[in-house]
Amino acid sequence: MTEKKPFGLSPALLIAAALVAGGLAGVAGIYVKGMASGNAGTAQNGTEVAGAECPIAPARKTAFAQAAKGSVAAMTPLDPPRSLSGLSFKGPDGKELTLKDFTGKTVLLNLWATWCFPCREEMPALDRLENLAGSSGFEVVAVNIDTGSDEKPKAFLAETGIESLKPYRDDSMGIFNALKKEGLALGLPVSLLIDPKGCVMGAMNGPAAWDGPEAKALIEATGS
Repeated sequence: MTEKKPFGLSPALLIAAALVAGGLAGVAGIYVKGMASGNAGTAQNGTEVAGAECPIAPARKTAFAQAAKGSVAAMTPLDPPRSLSGLSFKGPDGKELTLKDFTGKTVLLNLWATWCFPCREEMPALDRLENLAGSSGFEVVAVNIDTGSDEKPKAFLAETGIESLKPYRDDSMGIFNALKKEGLALGLPVSLLIDPKGCVMGAMNGPAAWDGPEAKALIEATGS
């Protein structure tokens, strides 16, 4: 029996599409840099966005690095891990949130846009992961960064049958610019794995089979 691939296209085509999306995101990031944003230096609540180092035991860092393999081999461990608790975006109710609000959970933070083809390809896997593993101790926080109204991302989620992911938003792209400034975002999609204390353990640019066993092992290593 033919093994089912995690995405409909070959890895080479997905990488090419990710590079295009990265270029578009870079242009858009420059365009919105002067716009008001809760991520421009400090969050609206005054929390610093710039990362403070996290005291992580060497054994934990090693375990995380060793788990980054297979479909999630592109996950690059941060050395040292650091907190970006001031990163802000809007919740499903439109209220401002920061990563600090998720303290106590392991978080897979994912930035995506409807115009980013690799983002569209991996979204069902993120939805399945949240459906299977979402709990009081873990959440996929998928933040849409389309500019403009909420209608386009809402329509996309409905059309693709996304049911488990909450509609987090940042229509200023400020969160992408903040991660770009930190050297973590090169394009879209970009994903960060954050431990329950709010420490960013690693960052990955490009899509992944997030509902697969290798991704689940990496997530377990994040929260261990």
